[in-house]
This record gives sequence, structure tokens and C-alpha cells, in this order.
Amino acid sequence: MIKFLTILSLVTTFTFSQDIKENVNLALHNCFGENITIEKEKIAIDDKLKASLEKEAGQKFFSSEVFFYKILRDQKKTGYALLDNVYGKSLPITFIVMYDPEGKIKCSEIIKYREPYGGAVQNKEWNRQFIGKTSDSEFAVGKDVKSISGATISVNSVTKGVKKLTLLLKFLISK
Repeated sequence: MIKFLTILSLVTTFTFSQDIKENVNLALHNCFGENITIEKEKIAIDDKLKASLEKEAGQKFFSSEVFFYKILRDQKKTGYALLDNVYGKSLPITFIVMYDPEGKIKCSEIIKYREPYGGAVQNKEWNRQFIGKTSDSEFAVGKDVKSISGATISVNSVTKGVKKLTLLLKFLISK
């Protein structure tokens, strides 16, 4: 029985991670088009930088690592993307933010939503409001970001998460 449960757990984890990978690749191609090269890197966030970004965004990082993507077309940098998680009411929301080479948001998308409520943040129209925002943007729900009735926690979590990643990207591309 234990052997069966271990195998089931491994298969479920593999399927889950394959699902995330496929959704990320689809999001990247939808945003940047075909004929792109994707360079993926798991980056560790320095504790001092992490604390500074968390304070400015008003939200803690889900972990000390995020996935960083460099997008190339014909060996020229076309953009970047960052993949992370934020907590909804009790479960993680996996999301990706895609940027042009200067760090302006080009697209954002919810990759995996796990909560029974608040799923309206997956709406493409709601996510479009982040397009054009930069690390200097306000990211304030009710001001430059629309709220969604019944999805208050998710809206606030995702908005702060997008801001946090945008601040992180500014640091990453200035290195």
C-alpha cells in the first residue's frame, strides 16, 4: 500500500509539474509569438533584496526562489518573464508576468488557480490591465487596478505579486 501511494504521489507530482510547464510555454508563446528561444533559470533571491522588495510590495515572497525566463528571437533579447506563486485565501496561485526588454509589462497570466472561489483573476481582461505598467506604477487596487467582487483576496494577492515581480525584474535587468 505504501509503495502504491508513493508511486501515485510521484505520478501526480510529475503530471502537475508537466501541466505547469505546458501552461507556461503556452503563455510565453501567446505573448511573444512563435520562433522564440526560451532560456529558463531558477534564481535565488538574496535575503536583503528579498526583504526590501517585500516591504515595497507589501507582500512576502512564496519562497526564496523564482523562475526567470529570458526570451530571445534571432539571438536578440525580446523580453523577460518571471513565474512565482502567491497565496490566495489558503492555496497558492501560480502566475507569470511577461515583460518587454525595458521591463514594461507585456502580458500577465494565471498559470494555476487552486481555490474554489475568487477564480475571476484568471480572466484575461482583468489581467490586461497590467499591460504597460512598470516598477514605477502604483499597483493600487481600486485606483489603477480594478477590484473583483467575490475575489478580494485573490485580486490583492495577485496585484501585489505582480508588483513584487516587476520590482524584482528591475533589479535583475540592471545587473
